[in-house]
Amino acid sequence: MSTDDLTRRLEDLEVRYAFQEELIQQLDQVIQQQAHLIERLHHDVRSIREQMENDMGSEAPADEQVPPHY
Repeated sequence: MSTDDLTRRLEDLEVRYAFQEELIQQLDQVIQQQAHLIERLHHDVRSIREQMENDMGSEAPADEQVPPHY
């Protein structure tokens, strides 16, 4: 294999590596955004559930009421 071939292969690998690094950073940002969104939605659902329990109280259907010993 000639020096030109090795140089070309090395340059190709460097270009691929650079694109992979950029892609990994983009994917990491997406994962962080999704984790933040999931945490926010989890908090919202918990708040809504607590609000519904407080608002409905004893008016809730029997299968949704919390037994008195809880």
